[in-house]
Amino acid sequence: MEVFSIELGYIIAITKTMNETQPDEKTLWAKVLSEIESSVSKANFSTWFRDTEIIKMDGGIVYISVSNAFVRDWLANKYHKVILKTLREVSDQIRGLDYIITKVDKKKSDEKTASQQKPSPTVAMPLNDHYVDQESNLNPRYTFESFVIGPFNELAYTAAQAVIKGLGAVYNPLFVYGNTGHGKTHLIQAIGNHLRGNGVNKKVYYLTSERFYLDFFNAMQANRIPVFKEKYRKYDVLIMDDIQYLSSKPSTQDELFHLFNTLYDSGKQIIFSSDKHPNYIPELEDRLKSRFAAGMIVDIPPPDLDSRLAIIKVKTGRLGMVISEEIANFLASNIEGNVREIEGIINTLLCQTQMKGRSLTLQETKNLIKLNVKPRKSVSAKEVVKAIAAYYDINETSIFEKTRRKEVVRPRQVAMYILREDCGISFPLIGEKLGGRDHTTVLHSYEKIKNELKNDVVLGQDLTQIRAML
Repeated sequence: MEVFSIELGYIIAITKTMNETQPDEKTLWAKVLSEIESSVSKANFSTWFRDTEIIKMDGGIVYISVSNAFVRDWLANKYHKVILKTLREVSDQIRGLDYIITKVDKKKSDEKTASQQKPSPTVAMPLNDHYVDQESNLNPRYTFESFVIGPFNELAYTAAQAVIKGLGAVYNPLFVYGNTGHGKTHLIQAIGNHLRGNGVNKKVYYLTSERFYLDFFNAMQANRIPVFKEKYRKYDVLIMDDIQYLSSKPSTQDELFHLFNTLYDSGKQIIFSSDKHPNYIPELEDRLKSRFAAGMIVDIPPPDLDSRLAIIKVKTGRLGMVISEEIANFLASNIEGNVREIEGIINTLLCQTQMKGRSLTLQETKNLIKLNVKPRKSVSAKEVVKAIAAYYDINETSIFEKTRRKEVVRPRQVAMYILREDCGISFPLIGEKLGGRDHTTVLHSYEKIKNELKNDVVLGQDLTQIRAML
């Protein structure tokens, strides 16, 4: 009851905030800008947010005025989620966000400066890609057509296609996990959008686990649990994103467990996503883990070099950008982040290309990369050993010892593999750092892990979690 009270107290505070008088457009946008200004650089804020304002709110959609296509595309691709999230924190009535380019006559703009008279916009160009469908809560731009398939996400894509063909029977539930920006949300919403259209016409609903949590406790407060249960049981397909949010929320997990059973027994399809394998979500009930394991659990790791190159070519092609093979290869080799980071860099290149009226040179591209890509984190051998020891729950010093105990051998081999594969340390130096071992021992361990990864799914998941810790 104590945990339940904490959860309930939290939701009461949120509900109280949500039920306050809704702010007007000017006040709403001022609050959003204040929040964003504290999280971005002064230069970025001045460049992208300076001349923006809310010009209207209609049917839960907020329309933001921007000065040109560069600003529109940048906000839509780089800041859309944070803007929408901040808007919803201020007003619970907001369900979508759109950008409108307002071109103002230069002469009238000058007159405004002199007389403070507000000019009227003469051209409005709405961007429809970012509407959220009110009925399904799905973003229509997340489709299989816009999903770039590569070796890194091919298994997850194949699982998604199998779900579509054997709805409720094959891979039920489907559980997709991976770090932020790897394309989980895109993939699971693409399943939903496909099932709503293409002649299938299934009742689909997408939400985050945070939204589920808030809905549940709002229903508890209002004594409307039967209505809450009916709401979620009517769908053919339920898609729940970021399931890790339910960690340490036993009451909500209990409700999800019963909802899961009802949908599953009725042959309804259930899809989840998380930033980690369900077995590694803290304080997630074993009975939920068991339900997830009964279906298909698949991860989306970081994109490999070939996949990054494919993503760059597809994304630039869709934007009408022409870049040389040399620049494409340079970008793929130097952007080792997630798909979202790749898209951000491409948008930066597009902006600069349009402003200059020509394609960028390789040197100009390199200069942009320096300014916009986070430097690679340098991880020491000590940090690798510490993370692996913590993951396998062994003492750090045992990895350096001359022991062949089974519980130590595998972690030591994994340490050698990561130090070579991720850190690029030579075999002799790895042997020296890990207890003075011969380089042939290190080579053997490296090759052993490398070969086992081809077939050992659990080992692959172990490495994914360890890398996340680093």
